[in-house]
Amino acid sequence: MGAVPSRGFHERWSNEPLVIDKWVGVQATSPREDTLDRVIALMGKADFSLRNPNRIRSLIGAFCGANQVCFHAADGRGYRFLADRVLDLDPLNPQIAARLLRSMVRWRRFDSERQRLMRAELSRILDNEVLSADVFEVASKSLED
Repeated sequence: MGAVPSRGFHERWSNEPLVIDKWVGVQATSPREDTLDRVIALMGKADFSLRNPNRIRSLIGAFCGANQVCFHAADGRGYRFLADRVLDLDPLNPQIAARLLRSMVRWRRFDSERQRLMRAELSRILDNEVLSADVFEVASKSLED
């Protein structure tokens, strides 16, 4: 029996949220060069919502927290992606937004260019006029000397 093509997997299991959560997590942790583009495409599916914490953790959380290769890509796209999602999520669910942001709090452990990129995104978040106390606390504490 052959493997189920991933193209049809989502459609076949779309009525099983736990299966889809696991599947998007696998997609988000792939070391492929196009993984971030795939994550963004999965966010466009009808069953993805920024109001669904499980799907956010499965997709965005898995990419930012468990995909060290793609999230920390040298071009900084992963950091910008996370900062954009944190800003999108903050008004809807500040606790989830703050939890996702923790993927960048250890920026000092990386090379100088990645440190610069992460600090820039943390600063961009802090520059937002409307920011929850949860996200403000994580971002500001991570930038303290």
